[in-house]
Amino acid sequence: MSRLEVRGLVAGWDGRPVVNGIDLDVAAGEIVAILGGNGSGKSTLLAAIAGLLPPRAGTVRLDGQPAAGWSTAKLAARGLRLLPQTRRVFPSLTVAENLAAVELGTGSLPAARKRRAAWLERFPALAEKLDQPAASLSGGEQQLVAIGRVLSTDPVVLLLDEPSAGLAQGAIATCMAAVREQAVSGTAVLLVEQNAAVAKRLAGRVVHMDGGRLVPAPSSVVERAGSA
Repeated sequence: MSRLEVRGLVAGWDGRPVVNGIDLDVAAGEIVAILGGNGSGKSTLLAAIAGLLPPRAGTVRLDGQPAAGWSTAKLAARGLRLLPQTRRVFPSLTVAENLAAVELGTGSLPAARKRRAAWLERFPALAEKLDQPAASLSGGEQQLVAIGRVLSTDPVVLLLDEPSAGLAQGAIATCMAAVREQAVSGTAVLLVEQNAAVAKRLAGRVVHMDGGRLVPAPSSVVERAGSA
């Protein structure tokens, strides 16, 4: 059974449909990447799945349970997490406070803190800035905070919108290794990426989106992880 199942999903903004009849499945432990140009509907699709945008038609299921139209709070309680396209940190809070901001929703504080500590071990330069306000960080460092925060919740379904944006190559590799480990634990990961090389290295399956629909992709795009 798919951990995330989308059928006939239609959604849009300001009365204009942007996502037009998407069918997509992501199983437990699977990483699926969506490639496509600007305006193809990738971010809108994630927003609709995450409850930020009410679907106009279609269904979303989490672990077999109908979830279309659920509030973001209810989806979060069921283990769905979204990393938005633009890095989202609380600028006036410290790095430590930002990383701890989601702990109350994890169900297990010791486990969340252990995952947060493991993230800081991956990025010791970030660990040295725990007492600094997030606004003082570079764009890439803020992205690392946002990614570390969402991974510390041990999500059931993880939606990632351009996670590599603003990151140096070394940081991208470390972050993608962490996402891969998260998938191995049973998380279903749906990834939107402009960086096709990153998507192909990380994902077990790559699909292409254009005009709000999933379309056949060039053979150079549809490749299995490890073939690049």
